[in-house]
Amino acid sequence: MSMHLTRGSARSSFGGGVSVTLSIYIARQFTFSVLAMIAAFTGMVSLFDTIDLLRRVATRPNVPTSLVMEIAGLHVPYYMIMILPFGVLIGGIVCFWRLTRTSELIVARAAGISAWQFLAAPLACALLIGGVTTAAISPLSSSMYRQAETLDEIYLRTGGGPLTLNGGALWLRQVDHSLVPHGVAILHASNVHMDGGVLQLGGVSVYRLDDHDDLLVRIEAPHGHLGHHEWVLDAASTIRPDHLPVTVGDITLPTDLTVDRVQESFASPDTLSVWMLPGFISLLDRSGFSSIRHRLHFQSLLALPILAGTMALVSAGFSMRPTRRGGVARMIGSGVSAGFLLFMVSKIAEQFGDSGALPPILAAWAPTGAGLCLAVALLLHLEDG
Repeated sequence: MSMHLTRGSARSSFGGGVSVTLSIYIARQFTFSVLAMIAAFTGMVSLFDTIDLLRRVATRPNVPTSLVMEIAGLHVPYYMIMILPFGVLIGGIVCFWRLTRTSELIVARAAGISAWQFLAAPLACALLIGGVTTAAISPLSSSMYRQAETLDEIYLRTGGGPLTLNGGALWLRQVDHSLVPHGVAILHASNVHMDGGVLQLGGVSVYRLDDHDDLLVRIEAPHGHLGHHEWVLDAASTIRPDHLPVTVGDITLPTDLTVDRVQESFASPDTLSVWMLPGFISLLDRSGFSSIRHRLHFQSLLALPILAGTMALVSAGFSMRPTRRGGVARMIGSGVSAGFLLFMVSKIAEQFGDSGALPPILAAWAPTGAGLCLAVALLLHLEDG
């Protein structure tokens, strides 16, 4: 009896060792394949980006080619993040199809190892790649993308920067800290531009409301500027309900905004680090700017690791069928089509999120949830059917 126990323990130890070795082997193959696909796709997209930049500078002989290459290089981390889900999908399909074609996975399953067991290691790798991308590469990407946008604005564009949005006009709604209890100040400037690093306003109107949104006073000023945490309105006049205008001179209104934050609020959310977004979203909400784009971008970054894991499972579901059953090309094509379908769904959901028709959380996480349901259904069919 002790001999039987010893043999059983030995088989269990041997099986456990094989399982660990197999997991490490599959994880290594999966990681190399995914990273190779991400690098290949990023290089391809960067090539097209470089060609587009060269086309844009064709009419600007004073812009050197080295600047174009610098801007294209600064775009690389941004495109890598965009490509990541497809890199995981295509890399996973190639990896699992190769392991299935060489019968390695078939032998493993014949040895009693289920699909869920040998998929645990690739899934963990995909989650790790997505997590590192969100936590480490995303801040690097936002910094480099911000530099690229600055160079693009200076040398390649003819506009006046992000503040030229809506013809240079500015609307914002912020908490009016000078009212007790705190009310709301709605500020509109018909003309906004930068002058020596100072944000200048022209044709300024300020509507100060109480906590019940009743109008208290309207302030009109021909011009003003953003000072140190305050709006400074020059030669202002106040108009109270049922009263004539009264000239009061310069007026200051407290604000949490700075020149950089105003510019960032108009700029793309891709220029902000994932670690800076929560605080900046709170600032936008307090200052009256719309934070929908920033909330959507933040939730998309949070969902990226789960999306990468979902793509790994989808790739396994479409490519682990034994080749003797036929239809390999059709199955791989179906996997690629499913990936592009998820991409289309994510873009549609993003548009609904930008318009406010969907909450940012739902717009960012719904495609990931749909892909996860698809992957689990495919793997259940593969394992049990």
